[in-house]
Amino acid sequence: MNKTKKILFILHVPPPVHGSSMVGQSIVKSKLINESFDCDFVNLLVSRSINDTGKWSFMKILRFIGIWIHLMVEMIKKKPEACYLALSTTGLSFYKDVLLVFWLRVFRIKRVYHLHNKGISKRQTNKVLRFLYQFVFKGADVILLSSYLYKDIETFVPLSRVHICPNGIEDSFPNLKPRLTSSENPVKILFLSNLIESKGVTVLLDACVILQKKGIDFECNFVGAEGDINAILLDEKVKQHGMENKVKYLGRKFGQDKQAVLADADIFAFPTYYSNECFPLVLLEAMSANIAVVSTFEGGIPDIIEDGVTGFLVPQRDAEIMAEKLEELIKNPTLRQQMGKAGRQKFATEFTIDIFEHKLQAILQQIISRK
Repeated sequence: MNKTKKILFILHVPPPVHGSSMVGQSIVKSKLINESFDCDFVNLLVSRSINDTGKWSFMKILRFIGIWIHLMVEMIKKKPEACYLALSTTGLSFYKDVLLVFWLRVFRIKRVYHLHNKGISKRQTNKVLRFLYQFVFKGADVILLSSYLYKDIETFVPLSRVHICPNGIEDSFPNLKPRLTSSENPVKILFLSNLIESKGVTVLLDACVILQKKGIDFECNFVGAEGDINAILLDEKVKQHGMENKVKYLGRKFGQDKQAVLADADIFAFPTYYSNECFPLVLLEAMSANIAVVSTFEGGIPDIIEDGVTGFLVPQRDAEIMAEKLEELIKNPTLRQQMGKAGRQKFATEFTIDIFEHKLQAILQQIISRK
């Protein structure tokens, strides 16, 4: 393939602790993207391990300086026709990206922002932020993970400049069949995310209390890193309601260990109301593993979970309805299997890494060819 179009990819690559870093890793490895364009990659992250994330050191300062020197060299010498940027829209990272956008505009490089976060519409009342958002988005193309997320940026970006490209992941369960639960064993509910209040941890615990009071047999496993809810607080809540035999915290799981807990689950529960929730990859992982999902109307989740088909979507912070939907799935193994199978089919036709790469390649080709 004749690679005549130069694209500078400014990414967040390993450690893959969130969606944008996992997507960045996929782009770097993508044979299709690398064969389609003359690609240069710059990693904005200065952390080199998960434990290093969020901590500052002398080496990280040196890496930061080195990254910016590299960026300037790429823009001056390589003269890319477009720059793909995983833009941060909030926090200190946003101001760093504003500086980066300033130089991209100085060199008149086409800008393509891939948004993995949100919150612009809530912050635009701040006059300084509103001015900066206008500066950053002017003349840029924006890739969104879901059409539901457009309302967050509609003040600053015309619809003609918006492109929809859902994330995709590797298929870790190509041959996994729907799990048949014996009537002798409890149905297993899985929560897989950081233990953050707004991810719905307490909502799910309250739903478990309701199920227990109804005498419903189940097992609920929490998997993920400790957050504003730690293992001690979770354990206290469990003991308070006498659920030690039903609810367990299994800690963090990666790789094959994470795949094992997914393969062993009957229902995936994710009652999130996290304000920055856009397109949680963990739902794609659950769908790829033939698991019926119960989640909420947040961010782009309605584009992932088809309510009543691949799972249920419930109102945020509503433990009663959460428990109601969990009970329906627990008591109806046929429905669980149907939803799990439908979710697996939706994953295979919309959310694989191959589909993501082809959509992204087409979008970039369209943008870079436009005069």
